[in-house]
Amino acid sequence: MDDKRVCNGSVTARIRLDFKGKGRPGRLFAGRSLEQGAEEAREHHVTLFRNVPVQGVQIDDIDISGSVYTVLDEATNAETAYAPVVLTVRADSLEEMLSFVVRPEFRKIDIVEPACLELDRHHLERLLFRLAEEIVGYKRFLERKYNQ
Repeated sequence: MDDKRVCNGSVTARIRLDFKGKGRPGRLFAGRSLEQGAEEAREHHVTLFRNVPVQGVQIDDIDISGSVYTVLDEATNAETAYAPVVLTVRADSLEEMLSFVVRPEFRKIDIVEPACLELDRHHLERLLFRLAEEIVGYKRFLERKYNQ
């Protein structure tokens, strides 16, 4: 990889998202475990990633090889299962990555290339403005979800 400096060029990154599973108690065979719920949530989102385009973003690879894991949620004192997905994403600009980073499932991002990014004042302002837009949009989504 060369050490080119980019203000507003193509950016490639690996983004890890962990999808939370919801169990469903059932009679005999009708229920599903937390792990099955996490796997189903992962499969649903992977299908969306494969079939629904995101403007300015190309998904080069989707890695679902990570194992489902469970953790104890100290707030509720209950186990929660998560299914990880690692997306290799190429975006026209750094701002286009924000739609993945502001998701509640977001866990980690590794910038693959370029090796070095330089943002001038104008590009930094655009990045921060776009971040604010994403946060406001997510806040509206949550308000609609919980007020219905």
